[in-house]
Amino acid sequence: MAEAVVVGSGPNGLAAAIALAQAGVKVRVCEAQPTIGGGTRSAELTLPGFVHDVCSAIHPMGAASPFFSRLPLAENGLTWIHPEIDLAHPLDDGTAVTMVRSIDDTAAGLGVDGPAWRRMVGPLAGRFHELLADTLGPLTRRPGNPLLLARFGLRAALPSSRLGFEGERTRALIAGLAAHSFLPLHAPFTSSFVLMFAAAAHASGWPLARGGSQKIADALAATLKNLGGEVAAGERVDSLDRFGDAKAFLFDTSAWTLEKIAGDRLPARYRKSLREFRRGPGVFKLDYALSAPIPWRAPECRRAGTVHVGGRFDEIAAGEAAVARGDHPENPFVLVAQQSVFDPSRAPPGKHTLWAYCHVPNGSAFDMTERIERQIERFAPGFRETVLERSVMTCADVEARNANCAGGDIAGGAYDGMQFFARPVMAVDPYATPARELYLCSASTPPGAGVHGMCGFHAARSALRRSFAKL
Repeated sequence: MAEAVVVGSGPNGLAAAIALAQAGVKVRVCEAQPTIGGGTRSAELTLPGFVHDVCSAIHPMGAASPFFSRLPLAENGLTWIHPEIDLAHPLDDGTAVTMVRSIDDTAAGLGVDGPAWRRMVGPLAGRFHELLADTLGPLTRRPGNPLLLARFGLRAALPSSRLGFEGERTRALIAGLAAHSFLPLHAPFTSSFVLMFAAAAHASGWPLARGGSQKIADALAATLKNLGGEVAAGERVDSLDRFGDAKAFLFDTSAWTLEKIAGDRLPARYRKSLREFRRGPGVFKLDYALSAPIPWRAPECRRAGTVHVGGRFDEIAAGEAAVARGDHPENPFVLVAQQSVFDPSRAPPGKHTLWAYCHVPNGSAFDMTERIERQIERFAPGFRETVLERSVMTCADVEARNANCAGGDIAGGAYDGMQFFARPVMAVDPYATPARELYLCSASTPPGAGVHGMCGFHAARSALRRSFAKL
């Protein structure tokens, strides 16, 4: 009989289970879907032989994760592939601004802003692993490097529009990085996404998993099983009563799912707080089987793992502001990943895959296919002629594949206002609930979204202290 039950097998749930198993706790992971992985799953969504990442595709925090980096994931089948160019951002003049491992090479492409880029990002990239240890956790932790954290925090609190760069190329680069926040670009703390993703690129890169993001989940599951843990796919949890004497339940689910399943085990006031936890924008996602690589005009884009499609800062800002208002941008910011350029296992010989999505209002059923394809065609004329097949996912489709993504929200809840810090509530230990046996370990807790496993790791540490008295 399991002493701890983890509901959900995303990277956070698997990380929580591994941390518990390392401490000697008997743990069982229950996954409602027929395949494990949550946001790190892959499938043939278009044609036979084309492997697509169902949700997450590029993993800036995966290879650098303070927890994952201590696990034998390579021994269990995970290989990181580092593209030649981490990020390319095409412009209408046929060129692209790029971000690569070398900060000097990146700065050289930013013209007059290059020296400022080195001064701002260089110190963070040089001590990136120390920075991650302090930022990928709850606010109440004592920082190991308070001066480094302060250097990051002073600029991280700014809107991305106020980072002080003036060149159009640099501002375009910043806009794409800031848009990962799902916030309007003039919102406070959008600069934190710029600094973190830029530092990650220079410190450890933006890698992809050979064979698909599913390999991340598979390697984590294999690690857990080697520690004596259990993983059960196709095992939906609607009630906790059947688990007998389990001392702890850790939910790698949305805050709303925790409230629904836990029910009266939680006090009414806390349940109300979970119900009121605000959803973030949704995503509209497209996956393509292609007859050839994307014919980008800018040659740098053809060598990049990730391409940010949206043009100038003001264009991207306008699109993200429209989503925040509940509208559908005419010219959306599109996140593109072209894994098969670097990983031939993703497609039949000579063929390629494309992964793309844009932000839309939560719960939207609007078809953004034409607008997304028009944006890609803008920077890659002839793209449509390469399309063999496409898979289309609306917000409802995204949620159907992963119940955590309520209304298409892949980030575990909005990051506006106090929810940037208070996830799911403001608490010294945000992973523990008022019920001694219940914990939340998903992206609805600090540090939030991303394939890093740190929400699960910190939740497991909380359970080990409170439910198992092992720390």
